[in-house]
Formats: sequence, structure tokens, C-alpha cells
Amino acid sequence: MSDDEGGGSLYVLTAVLLTPTQFPSVLGDDFPEACSQLGVAPSRSGYGLVLGQDEEGARWTVVVDDVALVAAAIASWDCGMEYDLSPDERTIVASLAGWPLELSVAASGIPEPHDPEQGADGTGRVPLAPPSAEGWGPVQRRMGADQIAREWADWHERVATDGGAAAAAHPGLARALEQAAGYTRNPPPPGRVRSSFAGEGARTLRADGAGWSLVARTGGSAFVLLDEEPGEVLAVPREGPDLPELPGLLEALDRVAARPA
Repeated sequence: MSDDEGGGSLYVLTAVLLTPTQFPSVLGDDFPEACSQLGVAPSRSGYGLVLGQDEEGARWTVVVDDVALVAAAIASWDCGMEYDLSPDERTIVASLAGWPLELSVAASGIPEPHDPEQGADGTGRVPLAPPSAEGWGPVQRRMGADQIAREWADWHERVATDGGAAAAAHPGLARALEQAAGYTRNPPPPGRVRSSFAGEGARTLRADGAGWSLVARTGGSAFVLLDEEPGEVLAVPREGPDLPELPGLLEALDRVAARPA
């Protein structure tokens, strides 16, 4: 495809969706925050993020409003099929220097991936960059919750049996569950709670808030990660003093969650 910074070619490496139901959690706790990180308005229909390199090897993230096209490309790639993702230039909303995600691939026949000079995209922004693997903060906490969602069976087996009792009296856990319960009474920003199909009639829930992330399965277990507990995964007791009853909380969160059509 061609970028909008002078008509040069962009060699597409991958793409991700930026919608209320699915967005890179490295960008924020909810869809509006993720859009803000990229400098675009939180359109209800969302966007596609196309990540690639120009002819000089520079990294670019192109935001397009043709969500269906990007979704079709992702679905084809996930099935091992080829798909030439070439959005029409009229669908380009913004071209941003850098990548927000870590990629292990690069376009062949051009220089190694590198960031263009600051300001090359016309915004004056520092190029986008994936989060550091060092330290612990909101981004790493959300990424940890994403990992648990991907590896649910392993985490359920490793933590659920012996982690619940230790977590029962944790003040950060109680605070997170109280705020999550508040979402069921006063709907949060789009994408703050998300629900996806998990098989056998269950749903995977992801919720985020100020200093916490929750990942759960309806009818099953839940885990919370906290900014104040670096790298720790707290299993949520099904019930306990000053804690909401877990099955009911998860059912209520699922009712207010954003979910794919």
C-alpha cells in the first residue's frame, strides 16, 4: 500500500483491530484511551492498525477506518492463508511513526526496522514504541492479564487451588472488585469491560480500572493483577467478607461488556 506522507510504499507486516470490543491493551484501559494514545477520535465503528515498513525500513503504523478489510486480512492470516492488505488511501486516518507493538518479523530486501526521525509523520510526536519489558506498571499489568486469558487452562490449574485463600483479605483485591461491581451499576467507558467466546457456553471477561486488571471465565474462576503487586496474580475467592459474590459479579459484568458482533 502507499502511505500518506508522500505516496511512498508501505510493506505491510501485520495488522490489529482497534474497536470497543478488541484493541491492544498496551494502549490503555479502554477504547477511548487507546484512541487517545494514537491521536484519533473514538469512532464507534473503530479502526484497523496496519503495521509496516517504508522503502527505507522505517517503522510506520497506519490507522485506517476500513475495519472490515483489516478484519478479513487478520482472519485469513490466522487461517494460514495469504491476503494482500492494501487499504484505499481514502480510508487512511493517520500515519504514525513507529509501532506500538513488538514485532519479530521484518520486510525482506529493505533496511532493518528503525524509527524515522521524530516529526517525520508531521505530528511532532515521539515515535510509537512497544512497552519496556523492564519494570511493572499499568501496561505490564494489562499485558499480564492478556497472557492469563490466552493461557487460561494453565493458570487456572496453577493458581486457583492455593491462591484464593491468600488473596481473600488483600485490600487491593477488594478495591478492584468493588470498582468492577460499580461498572455493573454505572456503565464504564467502551471497552473497559470486554467479553469474548470461550467455548462450552462460557465467556472470557477482561476488565480494567485504576491500578487493576481482571480476567475471568463466566461460571468459573477469576484473577486480578494489581499495580501495587508487581508480577503477582491473585485468585479471586468465590465469596468472602466484604467481597461481592463472584458468580453473580461475573454474570453482571458480562451483561454490560462490549462483545464482538
